[in-house]
Parts: sequence; C-alpha cells; structure tokens
Amino acid sequence: MTLSLDHRFREGDPDAPALLLLHGTGGTPDDLVELGRVLSPSSALLAPAGPVSELGMARWFRRLAEGVFDTEDVLRRTVQLAEFVLAARAEYGLTGRLVAVGFSNGANIAAALTLLRPDALTEAALFAAMLPVPESPEHDLTGTRVFLSNGEHDPMAPRDSADRLVAELEKRSAEVTTHWHPGGHEITPAGLRAAKSWLTSNP
Repeated sequence: MTLSLDHRFREGDPDAPALLLLHGTGGTPDDLVELGRVLSPSSALLAPAGPVSELGMARWFRRLAEGVFDTEDVLRRTVQLAEFVLAARAEYGLTGRLVAVGFSNGANIAAALTLLRPDALTEAALFAAMLPVPESPEHDLTGTRVFLSNGEHDPMAPRDSADRLVAELEKRSAEVTTHWHPGGHEITPAGLRAAKSWLTSNP
C-alpha cells in the first residue's frame, strides 16, 4: 500500500492511542493538532489533507449544496481514506488504538469510515457531525466506540441528522456517547472535556 494522501505525522508514545486528525472544510492538516494535544498530550498524530477542492477549500468529499452530499463521492473517498489509514498504520508502526478526531466535514468522513470500513476504524470522536450517507451496509460494529459532540442549534449539522447518525451506529451495536451543547457549529470547552473523558475511559 502507498500513502495516497498528503499528510503530517508526529510521533508519540506507543502506549497512548494514535489520533487521526480530520479537519473541516477549508482546513489543513495542522488545524486540529492543538486539539489533539489537549485530548491526549502524548499521542502520535496522523493528520491527512482532504483530497477534494471546493472553490479552493480542502474537503473530504464533494457536496451538491450546503448539507447535501454527493453520496457516490462519499463512498469513493471513504475507501480512499480507509486505504490510507491501513497503509499509514503499517508505515508508522501504529499497532495500538487509532482514534479519529474530526470536526464538521472531517467528522462526517470519520463517521462514514466508522460505518463503512470497521476494518480501518473502530473509534472516533466527532464534533459537529451529521449522517454522511443515506444508507450503509449493516456491518456488525460490536466493539466500535463513537463520541459525538453537537450543538442543539447547529444550522450546518441539524439535530435530526445527528440523531439519525447515532441511531445507525447503535443499530449496528456500536457504543455511542453523546454530548449536546446549546451552541451551534463549534467545538466547545465542555465538549473537549467530555471527549477527553471518553477517550481515557477505554484503556
């Protein structure tokens, strides 16, 4: 396998979970480094760049309009990211836990990866996520853990879509922890604290 995505890698303690950092629309591989350090200071950090350009802004997959995703491209890009993750594990010797940390579009591709490719990802912390695909295979996700922090008044990731994501994960036997805050499309300090508690609750 080859590493098909531009990325940054920072070494860390092999006993700590490695973090797969997935930026939001218009972001870069450096965007979530500080967040990653807050969540797990000693972790290795793997931060790829979204391969799709929308008016010059990096994304993980195409969309047809705000909140309307190109489902075929979501599926294609999920495969691409899964293959990157598996190759990176081998390249960098990431043999332990790997936890995706994604915001917005990055959270959506992480959710797709969790639903569609449990061979590549079984843990994810999602901030401002929504259901990325209308239908997905009913993989047995027993052992998969997902944390979701969303705003009650997020116009970009509506509550009903986030609820449907949670339902799809739980229907497949994933363990889901939710944190709802009264704000909008953002990562809150309380959300970070809840995510850190979730991350460290599984040794």
